[in-house]
Amino acid sequence: MNFELKPIGLVGASTEKSDALIVLVPQDFKAGKDDLSVLVAQAIKSSDLETKPGKLLALYKPVQANAARVVLVGIGSGSPRDVRTAVLAAVGVVKSPSLKKLLVCFAAPALEEAVRAVVLAVADATYVYTHTKSKPEGRTLGKLLVGASNATEVQASFDHAVGIVAGAELAKEWANRPANHATPTLLGQAAQELAKLPKITCEVLGPKEVAKLGMGSFMAVAQGSDQPLRFIVLHYNGAAKTQAPTVLIGKGITFDCGGISIKPAPEMDEMKFDMSGAASVLGTFKSLAVLKPNINVVGLIAACENLINGQAVKPGDVVTSMSGQTIEILNTDAEGRLVLCDALTYAERFKPTAVVDIATLTGACVIALGGVRSGLFASQDDLAKALYAAGEAAQDLCWRMPLDEDYAEGLKTSFADVANVAGRAGGSITAAKFLQRFAEKFPWAHLDIAGTAWKSGAAKGATGRPVGLLVEYLMSQARNT
Repeated sequence: MNFELKPIGLVGASTEKSDALIVLVPQDFKAGKDDLSVLVAQAIKSSDLETKPGKLLALYKPVQANAARVVLVGIGSGSPRDVRTAVLAAVGVVKSPSLKKLLVCFAAPALEEAVRAVVLAVADATYVYTHTKSKPEGRTLGKLLVGASNATEVQASFDHAVGIVAGAELAKEWANRPANHATPTLLGQAAQELAKLPKITCEVLGPKEVAKLGMGSFMAVAQGSDQPLRFIVLHYNGAAKTQAPTVLIGKGITFDCGGISIKPAPEMDEMKFDMSGAASVLGTFKSLAVLKPNINVVGLIAACENLINGQAVKPGDVVTSMSGQTIEILNTDAEGRLVLCDALTYAERFKPTAVVDIATLTGACVIALGGVRSGLFASQDDLAKALYAAGEAAQDLCWRMPLDEDYAEGLKTSFADVANVAGRAGGSITAAKFLQRFAEKFPWAHLDIAGTAWKSGAAKGATGRPVGLLVEYLMSQARNT
């Protein structure tokens, strides 16, 4: 899909040729003398249109516009959340196979955050997965034109949003693919494709290299599958080599049956989404290549399957991590932390300014926060505040969770340095406490995206989160350097 920002208000929007026109009307709308403004004012006066977010009036071939379908929709205060609500509602009305060009126009000067919300919402509402369909019918919308009278002022925000869309859609693509179309080997190849983009390099390590590194925890998870593991190392080099990088670590379990601690059969197909953390790292690097910020970023992906064969790790087995710490594996379905802990140790070599790991880690986080906010854990307040602010700006929300040392009590064991699970209580927190043991040499944050990485039911599919949050965070770091 192509994107364009044009310096037009309602006067220009009325003459612009498009298949559909969406007019975003704020609660403090003041009508001009042009026909389209008068139409909006009359609709509000007659109560046919409310300016509350998502309230709309659909019109067919009105004389006041050069579009076959016109939707007037309220955006309330014009906040990013209100704009997103409005755009999703309006796109639902105009979306059809004949929709090739869509014009979304602000009826008043636009805020930067609102422009960003328009681009992200339209992309989200029109995304279509096609990779494994024999007769794919993909997105028909070929162009999104955003009209804003103050286009020059919001151009940077518009470009920023377009970059996020590129990454989020790559993340959706890989997370949506079934496990036989997204093996660790294929993930490695996807990362190598990214290395063809500006400023990105990639190295993919196999079982021999990982064994030489001493990643015994990661290897323990992978040994239950015939698919060979891959450890992916991506570099985005946007600043001087002397500038310390930010490291992103993605959980890349391309399918998770739970191992010997096997999951129940219902909805197990959704465990193809267990590599959504890895997909978000791939997507973020795609966005970096588009936006080109002056920052260095390293992406680490520990990719393998968690399955059952004669070699599979057993409950009670003790393994030695790359850090030298021994781990008693009490539950083989708590495998994400086992691959992440070795990646965290590997990250030490980069002497990073911060490390953020992203993982569909615990069902407990779904119970705690549902599908609205990702769980955020951080070892430093400044890092937590920066990630939280990035989530708010991107409407890719998170919520900080505690890391009190008392939560680590349940991880004690008589047979190793640490157990990989504690009790059921506070499960997302005890998982984070496990990871924190391996992240003591740098500022560290953990995003548990188990509730936000995908949707179930009729709308089943990857969300592309938290690419928006990560990109916003990295861009803010680039601005501050």
